[in-house]
Amino acid sequence: MKYRKGHERGDVILQTVKYESSRAIAQSFYNDTEVSEKYCLILTLTEVKFYEKALFSQIPIVSKSLYFRNFAPLYYILSPLTINLSSNKMYSNMILRIPALFAAFLAITFSLTAQEDPVLFSVGDTPVNVSEFEYIYSKTNGDNADFSKASLEEYLDLYTKFKLKVKRAKDMQLDTIPTLQQELAGYRRQLADSYLMDKEVMERLTKEVYERKKQDVDIAHILVSLPKNANEKQVAAALMKINKAKNAVEGGKSFAETALEYSEDKNVKKNYGRLGYVTALFPNGYYNLETAAYELPIGEVSDPVRTSAGFHLVKVFDRRPARGEVEIKHILRRVSKGKVPKRFPKNVIDSIYLELGKGADFDKIARVESQDKSSAGKGGYIGFFGINRYEKPFEDAAFGLLNDGDFSEPVETSAGWHILKRVSKKELQDYNIERARLQNAVKKDARYEEAREAMIARIQKEGNLRTNDANYAEFVNSLDSTFLTFKWKGEPNDKVLMQLGDDYTATVGDFAEYLTRASRKRLSAARKDGTQRAVADLYKEFTEEKTLSYEEMQLEAKYPEFRNLMREYEEGILLFEATKMLVWDKASQDTTGLKAFFDKSDKKKYQWKDRVRTTTYQVDYEYRDIAEKVRQYAKDHTPTEVKAKFNTPEARVVKIVEEKTYERGRDEETDKLKREAGFTSLLKISPKDKSNSFVKVEEVLSAGPKTLSEARGYVVADYQDYLEKQWVEQLRKDYDVKVNQKVLKGMMKK
Repeated sequence: MKYRKGHERGDVILQTVKYESSRAIAQSFYNDTEVSEKYCLILTLTEVKFYEKALFSQIPIVSKSLYFRNFAPLYYILSPLTINLSSNKMYSNMILRIPALFAAFLAITFSLTAQEDPVLFSVGDTPVNVSEFEYIYSKTNGDNADFSKASLEEYLDLYTKFKLKVKRAKDMQLDTIPTLQQELAGYRRQLADSYLMDKEVMERLTKEVYERKKQDVDIAHILVSLPKNANEKQVAAALMKINKAKNAVEGGKSFAETALEYSEDKNVKKNYGRLGYVTALFPNGYYNLETAAYELPIGEVSDPVRTSAGFHLVKVFDRRPARGEVEIKHILRRVSKGKVPKRFPKNVIDSIYLELGKGADFDKIARVESQDKSSAGKGGYIGFFGINRYEKPFEDAAFGLLNDGDFSEPVETSAGWHILKRVSKKELQDYNIERARLQNAVKKDARYEEAREAMIARIQKEGNLRTNDANYAEFVNSLDSTFLTFKWKGEPNDKVLMQLGDDYTATVGDFAEYLTRASRKRLSAARKDGTQRAVADLYKEFTEEKTLSYEEMQLEAKYPEFRNLMREYEEGILLFEATKMLVWDKASQDTTGLKAFFDKSDKKKYQWKDRVRTTTYQVDYEYRDIAEKVRQYAKDHTPTEVKAKFNTPEARVVKIVEEKTYERGRDEETDKLKREAGFTSLLKISPKDKSNSFVKVEEVLSAGPKTLSEARGYVVADYQDYLEKQWVEQLRKDYDVKVNQKVLKGMMKK
């Protein structure tokens, strides 16, 4: 078992690979001392047995839906989980970030066709194909999925037991229970709502940006501008002009000369269209320009590219590994304009450079000598920046520093002379680290909506979208003045409005119901653009919604990952219900069976270590002068006698803060106490309220066996284990398990 201690006390990550290690953890959970720790647990299938018991034997079931998301045969994540073991209550809920899990699920794909996907094993008449086993094995084991003989055989045994339980659940017809069917349908809706966008749009765009950010691209462009809402005539004129520029370049005219003649970029006279090195993401609305920059071969000129600014021609001069971002401090000596300075900037910066070379403190010199007012007070610190933020000499010097702490030779820019010091360098991290940040950027960019529209267009084409224009026109013409008020309500109408595939239909009534729901959007659009334009815009949105709904119905057939997720979720529900009925409920409710199990068990498993029964006394600050007297008196008297001695109706001098029994090893401070009845600790002053407190050992209890009531948590866990083993043995008798050893051997890599 591997432990990694976190920064907070009790913040532990556990990764266990054997069931025996789970049993060791169980022993630390089931005790009757009060423990409240915050755990983050990463579990594999081998942990299911223990955590089924830990969470459901004594602790009330908080949410069944949380169970099967955690205890299906894959990675389970609970965070944070706080348990008070004394009272057996779970105080905080398990927080699951399912979308984060889905991202990992979607990364696993399969190339097996039906002919290449043989049956690995069967439980009764239920086959399990290689693709299913390989998927769940890889996902559960992650980087440890080495496909070795030992690893595969161990996991095959675990997954076979899992499938045996699922088979029994189905034979019990648990999958026909309406509440479970509703639960599964609700989960499917939740998953399908975001699956298409996450799978087809977000993941693709995020990976695309990540790959592009590995390079900087040196480009030039020619721009023919367009206003924001350009009409057809303006678009045609701009397109004609950009094509003339394209023809000029193809005719042999240099790109720079052509840019001077045709480009409407306001900087063209300074840069001749040359933008220099740029990197993804380009500004919002320039996705097509970015795509051309990264996909165009070096030296070639693109066809016209449309962006929010207009039409562009793009030429790629070079690509290099991305520079990333660098964290910099600098010292600046400005170049004076007009009058002659008392000290020439170059002379000053050279002398500073020599001092730094001798080991002078960069920050101190920057505070005194740097003429950059915004950074001098911070030791010259200007922070992180990437390419194209500052002038080229400054940028080249910054990224030319190879190590943290290195400083440059004097560098000249239009501002003056600089010496730069590298603080750190920020490189592109692994995709899993960068993913969330890049996703946020992608969502804010127009490319996200463009990709969504492209996906919808593809679905409509594949589904052979048919619309009934006559029925649409009839509906629009039937709208009266109430359409522009909240009073308007759509009426049932079975006339077909659109069709996708063989049997997916949306009616006029469906559209009317959509318009009724979208009342605010309907009224806002109608008042602004008129009824017909508003209806047309909303009809487009309605068509897109129905298109996505149609595609969601095809998810199991089109996407193996989705099908696998739904299978896992369904089997998780069934496993939960069957195990609850046949193991957990029986273990907690069968008091006779539990007692019989305890009576036959090895009592050495349920033993107390030596314990002390203690009382903690507190004397308030105003009575501090007699605190030592109270402590001495308490040595030979009971708590009741102590309170009677010192407390009066007018003055509550002594308070009993806590009376508790501690087992050795459960509390560090208590373990320091002398194991002797009557022993009292020294007075301790509270930093908060200045009160005095001390602890008295009332009684020393020797090590010995626990009663059933005292060891109930442990016993219930072991009884569940016993019942589960019996259950699995019976399942193996009831269902024939056949393993195709030839197929299994073919999966082994070592």
